[in-house]
Amino acid sequence: MYAALRDRITARVAAWARRRQGLDEPPLILHGRRLYILPTAAGLSFGLLLFVMLIAGLNYTNSLALLLTFMLAAFVLVGMHECQRTLNGLELVLAQAADCYAVTEGLVELRFANRSAQGRHALTVCSPGARASHFDLDAGAQITVQLPFQAKRRGRQRIERLELASTAPFGLFRCWTWLHLPLEAIVYPQPLGTRPLPRGGESRSSLESRASSPAEEEWTSLRHYQPGDSPRSIAWKAWARGAPLMVAQYQGTGGSEHLLSFAGLEGLDLEARLSQLCAWVQDCARYDAACALLLPGVALPLGRGAAHRTSLLRALALYGSGAA
Repeated sequence: MYAALRDRITARVAAWARRRQGLDEPPLILHGRRLYILPTAAGLSFGLLLFVMLIAGLNYTNSLALLLTFMLAAFVLVGMHECQRTLNGLELVLAQAADCYAVTEGLVELRFANRSAQGRHALTVCSPGARASHFDLDAGAQITVQLPFQAKRRGRQRIERLELASTAPFGLFRCWTWLHLPLEAIVYPQPLGTRPLPRGGESRSSLESRASSPAEEEWTSLRHYQPGDSPRSIAWKAWARGAPLMVAQYQGTGGSEHLLSFAGLEGLDLEARLSQLCAWVQDCARYDAACALLLPGVALPLGRGAAHRTSLLRALALYGSGAA
C-alpha cells in the first residue's frame, strides 16, 4: 500500500513538473526556477541537533553554546546556497540515445559544459529504474556522461525523463531537476534462435567449417562481445588474462549470400521469428556474408557492412509498428 501511494505521488509530481517546464531541447542552461532543493536525512538530523543546542543554550543562558549554534546554522545556510549553485548555470550541450537490444541496458550519452569559474561536484544523473551515473565537472570544462537505461521491448522506446541532482558540498541538502528531452532509442529484438542460416550460397554449417579452417579464413581483428555472438568466436585466452569479452573477426575468401525471411519459421510466433532473424543478421555480419531481408511489406536489398546491418536490425525492431 505504501509503495502504491508513493508511486502515485511520484507520478503526480512528475506530471506537474512536465507541465511546468515543458519539453527541453539541447543546448539547455539550467536556471534557478527549475531547480528544487530539500534537506537530506543527514541534513534533517543536523537541523534537529541545532534545535536541541539552541534550546539548551537558551535554557542555561550559555552564550558560547548559542554562538556555536548560530555559527553552525550559518554553515548550513552557506551549504544550501552552494548546493543550489552546483546546478544553477550548468549547460546541457548534447543528448542522444544509442540503439540497443531488448531486455538489455542501453546507453544515453549526455554532454555537459561548465562555463563558470568554479567546479561542480557530486553530480548524479539517472533514468527511472536504472542505476545512476556519478561525475564531477571542473571549471570551464566539458564532460560526456554515459547513462544506462533499461530497454524493455523491441521498437521505439521513449526515455521520458532524466533526473540530474547534486548533494555538494556537505551532503546536507539535495538539489535536483528533471530533464524532459526528446530522447528515443531503437530497441532491436533479442538475438535468439538456434536454427541454421537459410541456404543462399552457403549454409551456416559450411560457414562455421570455414571459420575453423585457417587456410580459408584469416583473423583480422577483435571487437567487443555482443549478445548472440557464438561462444566459439570469443577470445577466451584474453578474457582469462582479465580483458573484457572480445570476439575474433575473420575475413573469408568466399562471398556467400543469404535471403532472410519468415520462410521456414512458421512454427514460431512473431517475436520469436524476429529474434531468429536478428540472430541470422548477426551471423551474416560475423562471417562477412551478404544478406537481404524480406518480410511482409518490408524488403531490403542484398548488402553487407555495418550500415547495412544497422538497417536490417532497425527494420526488425520497427516491424509491425507502422514506422518501418
